[in-house]
Amino acid sequence: MIGRVILAALLAGIAAGLFYGAIQHVRLTPLILEAEKYENAGDGHSHDHGAAATNTTTEQAPLAAAESAGEGEAWAPADGAERTLYTFLSSIVAAAGFAAVLAGVSLLTGLRITRHNGILWGLAGFLAVNVATAASLPPELPGMPAGDLLVRQVWWVGAIAATGIAIWLFTQRTEIWAKVAAVVLVALPHIIGVPMPPTHESAVPAVISAAFAANTIAAAALMWLAIGGFLGVAMDRFVKEA
Repeated sequence: MIGRVILAALLAGIAAGLFYGAIQHVRLTPLILEAEKYENAGDGHSHDHGAAATNTTTEQAPLAAAESAGEGEAWAPADGAERTLYTFLSSIVAAAGFAAVLAGVSLLTGLRITRHNGILWGLAGFLAVNVATAASLPPELPGMPAGDLLVRQVWWVGAIAATGIAIWLFTQRTEIWAKVAAVVLVALPHIIGVPMPPTHESAVPAVISAAFAANTIAAAALMWLAIGGFLGVAMDRFVKEA
């Protein structure tokens, strides 16, 4: 049973990751490359990126890993084929991980993911992981100031967990207390807030930052819908109802 669920999540993640990687390559990579021109033209100091912690794109993950390890000069894939390869690989890993999370939630709650409701599961994932977090922690480009990385990571995970529980309470419980608790859980991370950077000054033009944020959220929506759709089909195919 568990093995089949893992297989379904892996196949769905690969399919959705390839789709998401193509979107990133066309819509997001050009904006990142443009922002890096301004970053490199500055004083050479960049903030600590975190693809998971700052709601950014998955192709920034190798850079985040190098910086968090404390290296003097962070490694980054070369522009061109190497960068495209890493973009697609990181997209597949991220999509597979998210698909596994959805499948795990399905097992824990006893709510099946099928081809008929897979899109709704994907929508729930998008609301919890991207919409809820972007409200206080919008997608960031290289060269943009940011607060402490570890605190942002903790806040990001907490906001997703709180929103996910709120979605479950709102959709699966009919009691008034559940609706009230759901609203409180959605609002709580934003009441607590995230650490602000020491300065909001950035060499990256605001129009590029705004375009990146909008395109990142739109790309994430498409990725999550693909994850939900593909996972629903895969679960129907490989996981039989007990």
